[in-house]
Amino acid sequence: MNATGFGTIDRPLTHDPLKQARMTPATTSEQPSGSATEDFITTGAITSRQNRTREMQLIPEALARAHMADRMREVDAERRAARLVVARRMQRRAERVSLRARRALAMAVMH
Repeated sequence: MNATGFGTIDRPLTHDPLKQARMTPATTSEQPSGSATEDFITTGAITSRQNRTREMQLIPEALARAHMADRMREVDAERRAARLVVARRMQRRAERVSLRARRALAMAVMH
């Protein structure tokens, strides 16, 4: 740090925007007429920074929710596929049993 205690642009004294020194021009004549007031600029910046921080904190939750929804869809699809396989297997078994019963009935009638 330097002797004044303000820090530098690359190494600020603190990263908290509320505790940093305000960036104000040396004279008010440097600002063009009709520019935004200082209070509006700082409060808007702080609010948008907080919103961005909230959004950034919520991104992992949204990603986790989307990932879980994808996994649930995959599991449902796998369950449906397994049920279909079992249903087809049972249908083939039922058809074989039906054919055996018909043959047995035909043999009983013929003899």
